[in-house]
Amino acid sequence: MSPARGIVAGLFAVAAVLLAVVLLTGDSTREYRIVFQTAGQLVNDNDVQIGGRRIGAVKDIRLTDDNLAEVTVSVKKPYAPLHRGTTATIRATSISGVANRYVELSPGPTSAPALGDNAIIGEDRTTTIVDLDQIFNSLDEETSKGLQEVIRGFGTWYAGKGAEGNAAAKYFSPALTQTRLLVEQLNADRPALETVLTETSKVVATLASQAPTLTDMVSNANTTLGAIADENRSLAQALDYLPQTLRRGSTTFVNLRNALDDVDKLVAASGPATEDLAPFLAELRPLLETATPTFTDLSRLVRTPGANNDLTELLRTAPSLAAQGSKTFPDSVKALNASLPVLSFIRPYTPDLVGWLRDFGQSTANYDANGHFARVAPVFNAFSYDSGSNTLVPVAPANRKPGLQNGLQYIQRCPGAASQAPADGSAPWRDVSGTLDCDSSIVLPGP
Repeated sequence: MSPARGIVAGLFAVAAVLLAVVLLTGDSTREYRIVFQTAGQLVNDNDVQIGGRRIGAVKDIRLTDDNLAEVTVSVKKPYAPLHRGTTATIRATSISGVANRYVELSPGPTSAPALGDNAIIGEDRTTTIVDLDQIFNSLDEETSKGLQEVIRGFGTWYAGKGAEGNAAAKYFSPALTQTRLLVEQLNADRPALETVLTETSKVVATLASQAPTLTDMVSNANTTLGAIADENRSLAQALDYLPQTLRRGSTTFVNLRNALDDVDKLVAASGPATEDLAPFLAELRPLLETATPTFTDLSRLVRTPGANNDLTELLRTAPSLAAQGSKTFPDSVKALNASLPVLSFIRPYTPDLVGWLRDFGQSTANYDANGHFARVAPVFNAFSYDSGSNTLVPVAPANRKPGLQNGLQYIQRCPGAASQAPADGSAPWRDVSGTLDCDSSIVLPGP
């Protein structure tokens, strides 16, 4: 036999041995029995996955003697054998569909003992999927109706605002993460949380003892809101200016970031002052313990038998206020648009207003036997009281200024002329067009 023929014969022998090994060892899979509370709509041949990859399939589903679901699964090598500590969860590939469930395995550490073929993973190591219909079936009729109204309200709210909703959705994950951290922190300090709840109940009880006062407050609030609704046109005009105000406010907040560096220095300098905070909190604790009955009374304040005598009844009037507001807001936006030129005109007079407030405060800071040297009270005169109907009646705009008049002399100062002129010559201020009705030569005496 030639050397070449010997090599070929050896290769055939090796191939025959490998073929025998494959035929004798089979598909190299292991079967395990996993116990769940329910089968969660699993069917035979559903996936068994690890890390999103199919590594086996559901072989059989049986009902145990204690009415649990025993699911037999097969796991292929190299993922088999599984080790002690392995957990299993039934999950769904989508919200809707048929046979869309699978079993996700979280393998135990390889240092743990291996599980034998047909080993059982108990109920304490498994999690069953919860379907939406199970959640809805647990709700009573009143709660289900309220949930339907909430869902319809969200549909109305987000109608035509899909793009804005998608832009806001990216902030949900950080918000939920922070909420989870907050809940974990509250659970870590449960005694303190129980103390806060106890003290809160005392506060509620104290407020509930003032039920008649609360009833009057609800009635008066309803009257006040009705009077505000009568001014729907003015409110709508005011709301017209709101978007522009919000945009300017956003720009202001962006510019505020530059001040954060200085705030960091302030926080660092405030550190030593917090050393006395612990004794203060120790003295505050008796006060919180004394306030416990107040929280108890507060629960009665929120819900008390009877009509129009608690906060719940007050909140029930909110939908009617919302209905009125939907009619008044357009007119309020127009009112805001109409007031913008007035605000633009008086803006340069801000230094004069601040200077007047400062000087007025100095002139009335002293006391005599009768109190302050001077007293000033703002007069709005927007409503009058009707004792017959016990309501506030709006006063016509033309009748809201009786008793108010100009001084003996009208001085046409320019903006900024109420205080000494700065060195940079920025005041008195004159507009570029020269149409402002003021005299820049009228200034205060002195350097």
